Amino acid sequence: MQQYLQNKKGLVQNVFNQVYDQYDLMNDFMSFGIHRLWKKNLIHLMNPSNDKKLIDVASGTGDIAKLYLNKLSKNAGVTCVDPNLGMIKKSKEKLKEFKNVNFIISPAEKIPLKDNSFDFYTISFGLRNTKDLVKALSEAYRVLKPGGRYLCLEFSKIQNSKLNFVYKNYSKLIPSIGKLVVGEKEPYEYLIKSIENFINQDELKDLMKKNGFQNCTYENLSGGIVSIHSGWKI
Repeated sequence: MQQYLQNKKGLVQNVFNQVYDQYDLMNDFMSFGIHRLWKKNLIHLMNPSNDKKLIDVASGTGDIAKLYLNKLSKNAGVTCVDPNLGMIKKSKEKLKEFKNVNFIISPAEKIPLKDNSFDFYTISFGLRNTKDLVKALSEAYRVLKPGGRYLCLEFSKIQNSKLNFVYKNYSKLIPSIGKLVVGEKEPYEYLIKSIENFINQDELKDLMKKNGFQNCTYENLSGGIVSIHSGWKI
């Protein structure tokens, strides 16, 4: 496990270098499209407005940014941050109709932006891929304005034993699905390992509190397959 963590940064970069071009397609296959509903839940919980600035970290191909901007005027401000150049290129394509979108290649642990800059910070299916959870959370707290809100959509721990049994057995098939759909198996072996090794809902909530966030809550979706964590910088 220690060796896994030491190699995690390079491993994650390699994983996304292999799959970024087919990332959206594979997400639809793996989740039967349900990931889109989970992301819409995140946006609904956020309640966007034109006078609020969003930073979307581990922004991937730009799904969250597009959902956010579709709720607002095309001039609303969004900053997309991702460590992978391929993902940034895909998100630029997806968001080309929108005017006020900034793109930054950076890890979540060291964002090259000023303190107290954003009203919302979102990270979707990216927190477990960070090399240092504490640094990622402290950076999120730093760039948020006082009164800003942190929202994290991430794989979690399933609460129902029967659903957990079905999910774990289905998860074993995902690397083979990845091989069939995008021609790569290894990235999805990493995906399953990263989900299994990630902390549970209450542990993440406690870690958020330790890093300064207040009024921390979480909501389980699809029986706890994923959850949305929320916290405020007050």
